[in-house]
Amino acid sequence: MPRIKRRHFLQSTASLLATLGLSQLDLQRAGDRYGRALAQGTPRKLALLVGINEYPETGEYSALRGCITDVDLQRHLLISRFGFNPKNILTLTDKQATRQGILTAFEEHLIKQAQPGDVVVYHFSGHGSQVRDPDCDAPNCLNSTFVPVDSVAATGTRGSGDVVQDIMGHTLFLLMYALKTENVTAVLDSCHSGGGTRGNLQVRSLRGGDQLQIANTEREYQQRLLSMVNLAPDEFKRLRRQGVAKGVVIASTKPEQVAADAAFNDIYAGAFTYIMTQYLWQQTRSETLGSVVVNVARSTKKASFTGQDPLAEVKPNSDYKQRNVYFVEQQTPPAEAVILGVEGDLAQLWLGGVNPKSLQAFEQGTIFSIIDSQGNPQGQVVLESRQAETLIGRGKLLGKAQPGAFLQEQVRGVANDVTLCIGIDPSLGNDATAAKQALQSIRRIEAIPLQQKEVHYIFGRMTDAYSRQLQQQRVTKLPPVGSVGLFTPGLELIPDSFGAADESVSAATNRLQAKFKSLLAAHLVKLILNSDSSRLNVTAVMNREDQKEVLATAFTVRGSVGQASFPNRPTQPLPADASKLPLGTRVQFRINNKESRDLYLSILVIDPTGEISVIFPNQWSATDDVMRVKAGQTIQIPDPSKGDSFALVAQEPKGVAEALIIASATPMSKALQGLREVATRGGNTRGFLTPNEPTEVIGSFLDDIDRGTRGSRSSNTAQPSQGVKSVDTSQMAAMSITFEVI
Repeated sequence: MPRIKRRHFLQSTASLLATLGLSQLDLQRAGDRYGRALAQGTPRKLALLVGINEYPETGEYSALRGCITDVDLQRHLLISRFGFNPKNILTLTDKQATRQGILTAFEEHLIKQAQPGDVVVYHFSGHGSQVRDPDCDAPNCLNSTFVPVDSVAATGTRGSGDVVQDIMGHTLFLLMYALKTENVTAVLDSCHSGGGTRGNLQVRSLRGGDQLQIANTEREYQQRLLSMVNLAPDEFKRLRRQGVAKGVVIASTKPEQVAADAAFNDIYAGAFTYIMTQYLWQQTRSETLGSVVVNVARSTKKASFTGQDPLAEVKPNSDYKQRNVYFVEQQTPPAEAVILGVEGDLAQLWLGGVNPKSLQAFEQGTIFSIIDSQGNPQGQVVLESRQAETLIGRGKLLGKAQPGAFLQEQVRGVANDVTLCIGIDPSLGNDATAAKQALQSIRRIEAIPLQQKEVHYIFGRMTDAYSRQLQQQRVTKLPPVGSVGLFTPGLELIPDSFGAADESVSAATNRLQAKFKSLLAAHLVKLILNSDSSRLNVTAVMNREDQKEVLATAFTVRGSVGQASFPNRPTQPLPADASKLPLGTRVQFRINNKESRDLYLSILVIDPTGEISVIFPNQWSATDDVMRVKAGQTIQIPDPSKGDSFALVAQEPKGVAEALIIASATPMSKALQGLREVATRGGNTRGFLTPNEPTEVIGSFLDDIDRGTRGSRSSNTAQPSQGVKSVDTSQMAAMSITFEVI
């Protein structure tokens, strides 16, 4: 049985779920645990949210761009999803977030007000660092800090021997210890490893180390807190070495990793904060802290492109990892948006539940359903605009709604002129202008400088510094220094994209034209991934070829239209490493149409080089029904009993792989015709297919989906906008299964 070549199967280069979304298993397990009631018996919920972008550009300081967005993300989440009163949420941003301002706010707003049983949330987004710890709690004798806006050393830099005005982790321990409640969550979206920029990312860290010491004011403040809580210094040392003081501390990274300040479309935010808050918008039942951290960690690692693994540390000998996130129970339907205000027939929206990698498809003409507390539709909102660089939208009401009403996606729109954004890396030096001109001569390619907005890939040269950095990350098969190729936004290599060491940028651009087409096609199809919001009832399973072991699953969270429960949940959770496949593993996919109507199916696979292959349909001389999956039917790919003569085998190169499953309630006739023409030109009658013009093929899929969407809309409902390809959640489901070849 012939095998698919490695370049036809094993890795996604721009995956929505591999870069941002959660695995379907994670969502299944999460959906089981959300629900009951909003904070029963909780007298009060208090929050202090701190975000600093405007650090002084002096010495080793650098400004950030996403920390204020983090504050907005948390604030709206706490109000809409967790029942916080806006009056009980205090925000400190930029110049307000001085050392004294943060400490005073913590004391006045949290310590003095919180009573036993209250809920307290403290969030910090900004730079982190490290200073010398005279007590040597850790083996390196350093203590982590978070950096207020006014933490400038005496010399204006953070050089050797400097005294800094940071707030120590020891101080945060005492502040949390002083709270009268145990229901405390501290979220720290900062780090102390690295710094500066990495590709298109800004790192939330300032240089620290044993050359830096904390200011006397910090030590004096710790002494005051010790007296306030009546804690002896030796007992303080013993307790903090055991763990956190109260509740839980959630850190956006492991100590040796970096926290990314990243671009999502035109919005900058902390990769961790954005993913965590969007994830919580999509849940329907109260979820445990441990589950949230595990699920969000998987997503953040892919989204930040920095190997970012969030952690949670709970009070020793407590069961807090099994308690609800934020120590709050909730019963709210999943949502993409919430209405902030209403004026006449216009509504202001907060789009915090939209997957950040899909923002391009939530612009003018997007249609939302207004839902009640049980998830039942009450009207519609048609999005007219989204305020630049924010998640605030403006829409027209069709029906009546009050502020606080939740909105679920009904129709999204993919623009006809979507482009692939390629960042110009500084490593190109004097060739940068020529590179921009060469790239922009390619249809639907946009070349832009880094650090301006989201880029999908980076066009750059392999330098000595990049080569050393990749060697430290144990990357094998490095391209020659001086070669030109593609990186991810976090400067990871795109396999097989680099040429010879002496290649010009124009020659490299010509060589990569086919790859750019595939990468654009992959970007287009991932804009329609909607497993969170689709109303079709479809499941997908990846298993070993013998079907004895399930490796990964995907499903539509909201199930079929009008269905209140979620029937797609697995009966047994999968091991965390189930989707890591050793080389040589042979796999199959099983797709189950749980609808009471027939659906039309296609499965695409993306290889390490960005090339797209179609593995279903795979019978090119069959009838037009070859894509039809009957109601209640389960199909298997490949299926030797149906004549499939290929196998799906995990082969080199190692890395993340992805299969994209598209199910439509209406035939995908145009796409099928295009695929048949490709097969006919190649003399193929069966088997997988790799189109030479993948953008045209994906465009045909979008045309079919758009036609089905428009044909399904009744005269008394909002109609999709012209000039976009419309995707209706009741007519189409697009899911992704990702896994790692090891």
